[in-house]
Amino acid sequence: MNSIESNFVLDAKGLACPMPIVKTKKAMKDMEAGHVIEIQATDKGSKADLQAWAKSSGHEYLGTIEEGEVLKHFVRKSSGEEAVERKHEAVTDNEALASKLKQENVIVLDVREKAEYAFKHIPGAISMPLGDLENRVEELNKDKDIYVVCRTGNRSDMAAQMLSDKGFANVINVVPGMSEWTGDVESDIK
Repeated sequence: MNSIESNFVLDAKGLACPMPIVKTKKAMKDMEAGHVIEIQATDKGSKADLQAWAKSSGHEYLGTIEEGEVLKHFVRKSSGEEAVERKHEAVTDNEALASKLKQENVIVLDVREKAEYAFKHIPGAISMPLGDLENRVEELNKDKDIYVVCRTGNRSDMAAQMLSDKGFANVINVVPGMSEWTGDVESDIK
């Protein structure tokens, strides 16, 4: 197999979300426009995370090559000023979400990986990992208020943008998400 040339290799092995994105952002600040970064990661969720981040920030996600346990992601830095990262405008906090949980018009959409959801999630939340969201979006009701949660608010921000782009009008990103959730939780682990 031919190796793909990159201008910079970033070691993000052993790191979980959001650290591969945080390290990638920092490394890309010093790169020239048009250069390609190779991000080496072991977190299976990093593919969807980096793909969505690249799209929201104006960079070009080129693809991922799997070599054993290592995922090699390739992202091309955008040229000019279009690399301003978008943020979803509708944001709320954990306390506001907790007060809405009993309402019928509310969906809690958990976009963390399946393992994260299995250990601890908000009762009644729908598990739809960020990487699956695009293919499962038709399962969601556009007429309901969709509160999107992840661990810290980064993946949920990307998911909220994606849903808005697909015509969902009532999408709210929940920050800081499950990392500081103090409300009721369920576990699928017995």
